[in-house]
Amino acid sequence: MTKKAPIRTCIACGAQGDKRGLIRFVRTPEGDVACDASGKAAGRGAYVCADAACFAQVRKRRMFDARLRVKVSADDYERLQAEFGALCEMREAAQ
Repeated sequence: MTKKAPIRTCIACGAQGDKRGLIRFVRTPEGDVACDASGKAAGRGAYVCADAACFAQVRKRRMFDARLRVKVSADDYERLQAEFGALCEMREAAQ
């Protein structure tokens, strides 16, 4: 019997897809927000499509604040955008 792939929803556009196709952001137990490349880090998570337009919408609307229940500063959004871009490039190179 084959295992069913977990389905997750992008917080920006609402598109549903395989968990491995989306990028997870996590609020760590310490209250920091980080890009979770493994998809298995402990903490509250939010998923975003591997698309720059979706991350731009998350940043513009400050969606992590509500979804991860933490205040994310502008500097943190800058850092997260850099991590997101690097992870997208790494995934694209692997394909």
